[in-house]
Amino acid sequence: MLLRPRLSLLRAVAPRPVPPPPRASLPVRRTLSSPAGAARTASAGDAPPPAQRTGPKGGRKSAPPPPHPRGSSVNPALFFPPGVDRDAAVAAEMVIPASNIVVGPYAGDSRVKEAEFVMSSARARDCPKDDRPEFAVLGRSNVGKSSLINALIRRKEAALTSKKPGKTQTINHFLVNKSWYLVDLPGYGFAAASQSARTDWSSFTKGYFLNRDTLVGVLLLVDASIPPQKIDIDCANWLGRNNIGLTYVFTKCDKSKKGKGGRPEENIKEFQETISSLYPEPPPWIMTSSVTGLGRDGLLLHMSQLRNYWDNEATMSP
Repeated sequence: MLLRPRLSLLRAVAPRPVPPPPRASLPVRRTLSSPAGAARTASAGDAPPPAQRTGPKGGRKSAPPPPHPRGSSVNPALFFPPGVDRDAAVAAEMVIPASNIVVGPYAGDSRVKEAEFVMSSARARDCPKDDRPEFAVLGRSNVGKSSLINALIRRKEAALTSKKPGKTQTINHFLVNKSWYLVDLPGYGFAAASQSARTDWSSFTKGYFLNRDTLVGVLLLVDASIPPQKIDIDCANWLGRNNIGLTYVFTKCDKSKKGKGGRPEENIKEFQETISSLYPEPPPWIMTSSVTGLGRDGLLLHMSQLRNYWDNEATMSP
């Protein structure tokens, strides 16, 4: 079966390399699925946890004001998906809670009705060869990647969680609703891993990104309980240089680590300020917590937009 052609994402989804080169912004992949359902806002379960609400991603008390104050229209910090004109007025109800993501006409049914593990692959060329769209979940070791995957598909041990960072060593495909894949990739930056293991990660994971035509986008996980890490910025830049669209998913927004500096909302604000110069337009981001459920429904809704748009573009391609 032929794979669908690669689609260039929204310009806003791909970061410019650092330092920004003196050239036009990189084209990016497109991502979203058919206009099969009317746009809807995320469920109430996405509201930030009590006593720490507000903030662009469900931040806490001292977080900056949300990107969509009540009654306001367009905010330049918002992420506009395909089908939404950047000049259009945007009501607060059109923005996914604890995020900067506007809900557009491609948003559809985002419920996870069933999910099953399909296979593990040691090489990109061994991955499933059908034409189903897929989202890759990527992040630094111990960022909460497995916990997020388990929360999204609501299976406690679908993705193995471990006290030992770097447990995932293969490319793992989970089939959701028999229509799209969620892909668990090995974590990066685990210092205790051998040099050869880190080299292998780099080669086979990059091979996956560069050769996977069914990749809709990457969910790049960033630990909000600690200050910004250079390795996350470096990873985002590599994805941007290779025109691979991404969404920042801030994890562990319900906690902060003693002695490591900053509460989640402070770390997120610092991270956003660090990456602001890398983007021609605001990238999509969302706050999550696998403990409280913050961001789960909103992230799935965002992914439905990308899948539906992707499907629509692929169908219309010659």
